[in-house]
Amino acid sequence: MMHKPASAEMARKAPTPLQLLAIRAGLQPRWLDAWSQPRDVPEDALRRVLDGLGLPCATTGQCEASRAWLAADDATQELPPLLTAERGETLVVPLAHTVGQRPYRLELEDGALVTGTAVRRDDGAMELPPVDVCGYHHLRIGETSATVAVAPPRCYGVADALRHAGRAQQAARPWGLSVQLYALRRGMPTGMGDLTALAECCASAARQQADAVAINPVHAGFAALPDRYSPYAPSSRLLLNPLYADPAAVFGQAAVDQALGALGATGTLAALEAREEIDWIALSTLRYQVLRWLWQHRDRLLSSGQLQACEAFRARGGNALHAHACYEAIQASRLADATNGMNAGCATDWRCWPVTLRSPGDAAVTAFASAHANEIGYYAFLQWLAAEGLAGAQRTAREAGMAIGVIADLAVGTDPGGSHAWSRQQEILAGFHAGAPPDIYNPLGQDWGVAVFSPRGLRQHGYAAFIEMLRANLAHAGGLRIDHALGLARMWLVPAGAAATEGAYLTYPLQALLRLIALESWRHRAIIIGENLGTVPADLNATLAARGVLGIDVLWFERATDEEAAVDSPTAVPPGPPAFLPPAEWPANAVATTSTHDLPTVAGWWAGRDLDWRGRLGLFPPGETPAAAHASRALERTALWQALSEAGLASGAEPGPDHAPLDAVLAWLSRAGTPLRLLPVEDLLGTVEQTNLPGTTSGHPNWLRRLDADVRHLFDTPAARARADAVRTGRTGPSRPR
Repeated sequence: MMHKPASAEMARKAPTPLQLLAIRAGLQPRWLDAWSQPRDVPEDALRRVLDGLGLPCATTGQCEASRAWLAADDATQELPPLLTAERGETLVVPLAHTVGQRPYRLELEDGALVTGTAVRRDDGAMELPPVDVCGYHHLRIGETSATVAVAPPRCYGVADALRHAGRAQQAARPWGLSVQLYALRRGMPTGMGDLTALAECCASAARQQADAVAINPVHAGFAALPDRYSPYAPSSRLLLNPLYADPAAVFGQAAVDQALGALGATGTLAALEAREEIDWIALSTLRYQVLRWLWQHRDRLLSSGQLQACEAFRARGGNALHAHACYEAIQASRLADATNGMNAGCATDWRCWPVTLRSPGDAAVTAFASAHANEIGYYAFLQWLAAEGLAGAQRTAREAGMAIGVIADLAVGTDPGGSHAWSRQQEILAGFHAGAPPDIYNPLGQDWGVAVFSPRGLRQHGYAAFIEMLRANLAHAGGLRIDHALGLARMWLVPAGAAATEGAYLTYPLQALLRLIALESWRHRAIIIGENLGTVPADLNATLAARGVLGIDVLWFERATDEEAAVDSPTAVPPGPPAFLPPAEWPANAVATTSTHDLPTVAGWWAGRDLDWRGRLGLFPPGETPAAAHASRALERTALWQALSEAGLASGAEPGPDHAPLDAVLAWLSRAGTPLRLLPVEDLLGTVEQTNLPGTTSGHPNWLRRLDADVRHLFDTPAARARADAVRTGRTGPSRPR
């Protein structure tokens, strides 16, 4: 849920030595909670986090010694490897130990050379004249040098995309679909949605004048661990999940049929396709068997040009691709050994591997890669197939007339035992999970079990891992949704093994990260969406908006505040649910949507299906009953129906729980003053069930459900066309023929 940041300043006390150390380390010992109340991180929790960061803090002396160490460590790096700046603004270089003026040499990315004299400021830093060219430039002052990333003031936007598509002026409201890629069907036995299904979905939506299709993360999972299928807990955010690849797009369907026949798996795949829910373990095993067979017969099935393209892709992938391939091959090898008595947990997690295999640069890893060259080639080949498929989907979207095309999704972190954490150990925080503090919906807080970047590690290594990740995810997309964008400013860190309530916020270099995002956004001509739902720090939404990062306006959360409700309804009668805000009053710098993968669909919300699930699984907090929750939902339905009626989109008696006013809701959504509206495909189809039920790892079919509809015919029914029209025009009524 989105909570409005409080305007009142947090009450301050004189910080203790422990808190001073925490502040010096980038932690926030005091913060405002979801109820806008000041909270102090308990001393025991603060000590546990600091210990996890390698900063002794048991006594006052240790706290002071750790603070001194941090200061000395920062001083050893006189000039950071990368500085960020904005086009046309003065460049400040932190050379605190210099005196007087210093000559500088700035070699621009395009080869042009700028020279001059840097002037020392009162704080000791050096000041250079503004740079008017965006890009990554090389700066040299005396004997020190650094890269300077000069960024535009904001990200590439929807209006920019429309202009590039030649559609600067248009009457219809820009809109797009949001889909769970694995859920799609395309009339072929695939067992799950793939990147060809995405391409066909884009083509179908484009025929209804949609400009985008937003998808779930397609990050690399664990080929050897099919039970780890959550898209938000990947092995790496640099590579792709090969299960989404359609090998027929490269090999041809005849070759895939030949593979299925040779494996005796044609019937098995048909049975998996017929299921309503994905059997990830059986399907992953089968799909990898097919991919392995095609790899083994590639020389006769692929042309010389295709084989060369695969090798060229592998060369371009460089160290990141090679490291991931090594990780996958080592993990598979060790799991095979586990059948002979090795502990399976130690086989899957690189942190338990022999010391000689715990870094991609180890000699033993190089020796393994040499001895298993075919395996390394196979895992690189899988990435080539996936990249070809994603590039093809984006190409189809643009050729079909979409101004944006595919909007990729960047998960908040990675599995700490996965390949990304293995290959980027200096930039990823060890011993911590990202999560969230207690809030209205999660009174015990949240531990997401994923590892995130270290802000200190990023700075010390020139933000290379962050830039690498941005480029990997923007390579074949017209947009990027950043999950938990609040993490650009601060991240709730939970020490491994601790309760989620025993965490603390760690500050991140927000402005530097936003400049890099803006720069890469323009380079790739991709819009940026920041998921700004949660305990939002004060002024963060305004900061994101100023940088052109679009927030997310979700129907269920756009309600009148208590103060607004009091003005509108001055009565002694106990207040009902907060009124739904008219879409014209929603924050404009955002994408508008009815729901997200973690929330109920419109039909599900109207029917109270999410409440049924919570009751079945015992997820109601103490003191709340299913009956009371359904009674409250009935009042909310009435509030939404009243809002629709006042907008002239509905009239008469309120429909019953099984008859959600979908068309009216979608027309209402269309009236948001946002540059883009995203319609979940579940609401296009009137689906009742939601994708994921937060707080559950079993009992609810998270990330399993498939759609009944064929993406090639999504809009063949009058109802679907009418809903698309409602989102595009803001009106209800029969769909016009095309």
